[in-house]
Amino acid sequence: MKIKKNLERGFTLVELMIVVAIVGVLAALAIYGVRKYIANSKTAEAKNSLGQISKDASSAFAREGMDPALLAAGTTTAVVNRLCLTGNPVPAAMASVQGRKYQSSPVEWTTGQPTTGPNNENEGFACLKFSMAEPQYYQYNYVSTATLAGVAVGTTFTASAQGDLNGDGVVFGLYELEGEVRDVGGQVELFTSPNFTETNPLD
Repeated sequence: MKIKKNLERGFTLVELMIVVAIVGVLAALAIYGVRKYIANSKTAEAKNSLGQISKDASSAFAREGMDPALLAAGTTTAVVNRLCLTGNPVPAAMASVQGRKYQSSPVEWTTGQPTTGPNNENEGFACLKFSMAEPQYYQYNYVSTATLAGVAVGTTFTASAQGDLNGDGVVFGLYELEGEVRDVGGQVELFTSPNFTETNPLD
């Protein structure tokens, strides 16, 4: 008789509360994991794009250029390597990518800095021949210490991707990749960072 009563007994309130608490903890952990996974998938855009910009900078540097000035008869001009000049960020305002995606226009990737003259083909993303057709989570920028006069040892560039994935407008995530022109045994070469600098990557 006693065994039968025990079998018919239901769960106590304490037991039910423990089960609910365990389910709540598991749900919270699951939500955190999913959010982190989604944020990591978004940062892949910045890493892939900066890697491509770095390759494009190396390709642009490898292209041989010459002084655009007219030559006098019987004279020559040296063949030089050039680093792309500073360009405009895309999009122009960070507000465009704060907690949202931005669809850029093709013209944004071909517009150079007006302060460096009309040679937009030497400037920013137009020189790098880099652009994005898909909506983007990050603002991309390319800053260089190069000038139209040519490349000197110590000339640098910094490619960056800045975003605000959670849209709080306070803390921005930043990825940077750098390059520098160095003299290696009398040969001028462009060296790039082997990895990204990450600041608040999931913000």
